Amino acid sequence: MENKLFIYNTLNRKKELFEPINAPHVGLYVCGPTVYGDAHLGHARPAITFDLVFRYLTHLGYKVRYVRNITDVGHLVNDADEGEDKIAKKARLEQLEPMEIVQFFTDRYHNDMDDLNVLKPSIEPRASGHIIEQMEVIDKLLANGFAYESEGSVYFDVKAYSEKYDYGKLSGRKIEELLSNTRDLEGQSEKKNSFDFALWKKATPEHIMRWPSKWSDGFPGWHLECSAMSQKYLGAKFDIHGGGLDLQFPHHECEIAQSTGSNGHEAVKYWMHNNMITINGQKMGKSLGNYVNLSSMFSGENDVLEQAYSPMAVRFFMLQAHYRSPLDFSNDALQAAEKGFKRLMTAVATIDKIQASASSSNSVEELKTKCYEALNDDFNTPILIAHLFDGVKMINSLAVGKETITASDLTVLKDLYHNLVFDVLGLKDEGESGGNNEILDKVVRLLLSTRDEAKKNKDWATADKIRDELTNLGIVVKDTKDGYEWEILK
Repeated sequence: MENKLFIYNTLNRKKELFEPINAPHVGLYVCGPTVYGDAHLGHARPAITFDLVFRYLTHLGYKVRYVRNITDVGHLVNDADEGEDKIAKKARLEQLEPMEIVQFFTDRYHNDMDDLNVLKPSIEPRASGHIIEQMEVIDKLLANGFAYESEGSVYFDVKAYSEKYDYGKLSGRKIEELLSNTRDLEGQSEKKNSFDFALWKKATPEHIMRWPSKWSDGFPGWHLECSAMSQKYLGAKFDIHGGGLDLQFPHHECEIAQSTGSNGHEAVKYWMHNNMITINGQKMGKSLGNYVNLSSMFSGENDVLEQAYSPMAVRFFMLQAHYRSPLDFSNDALQAAEKGFKRLMTAVATIDKIQASASSSNSVEELKTKCYEALNDDFNTPILIAHLFDGVKMINSLAVGKETITASDLTVLKDLYHNLVFDVLGLKDEGESGGNNEILDKVVRLLLSTRDEAKKNKDWATADKIRDELTNLGIVVKDTKDGYEWEILK
């Protein structure tokens, strides 16, 4: 399969030609949510980013196995292997079983993903369902000398690992710096070094999520699940591992160490990380009062944003920025995205109204080439969307007869927008197009006949009257050097 897709590999800090290990098969693993609360904007960005990756690779003809996990045990409140399990804490506060919490918020996460038109992964494994596999990884690490048992818990020995392998290669953290910053923990901790991380934690008497093991009744460390589950379903070596930039250290760094320490080689060929989001220029957080979960964004029931925004407006907004760029949510930006999304949907609906001619006055193939070049350049969706809007100008001009297109080129244009807007970008009409069809017919008829004729006759009063009538219908008409553009404002 010919392929020109380049992916920015975080591990090597450069764009690399995508060459699957076992083409046409592609293994894709993405870190999913810890299900102890509602999904928020921070969850939406990796979901949409890697949904795009999944969609585009499938569109290119690859057979993609997409694994996105559910973390339902082992993610402690404090990432330094201390404190309560996040789900167990929620269960205690709500006086529920932990798996009731898991099921409730997993269902709500799925509902939010459905609203955002995020495709379901091929496999969605839960950490609690793979305890045995995680124990097997621990056994390998102990046998290879990269782990040690201490008071019923098992820790990864970062120093021992670093004597053979490069710990910190993903994040840039150096073992020498970690060692120099380590305080004397003798007699104060069961770890050899503070930067060692838990593979298995002995459960305290009050800890309600526990499993029997040869070391203790306990539970796996948070980092371990992804190493165990990714390799169970994708093999000891697979193509792409994705997640948010906040997971690069320690989570993904620890994954690399676990996989390398247990198998003697790295598991992942390409590491991909989406950048973070902010709200009105600030990091999102409950303590800052700017925390927005997805359901409240869709309903408008939050104190941060001025109005409700549809799932497709949110998805389109995120796709307007490159996945590796920071993204700031604000009312102005979202409103602009909502307007742009409606304009794009209107243009796609307009393609069906275009009549074929004997010749083409524009090159559809050139537009198609530019669109795919953008996608092949590390999934550059903002450039792709810019090209699609260049095409919108063409579509509007074709609809009013200012430009011409052959039947074969029209078929290419229809396929291009259907494939890229719906199948790859994952956008969908949110139910307005049916009502727009009649309005679009009126727009085209009025633009082609009455208003155009009035302007030719210099009957400006009639032309202005038609413009006013269209405005009353919710249609804004703009005169351009190529003819006309319009959009429906609702």
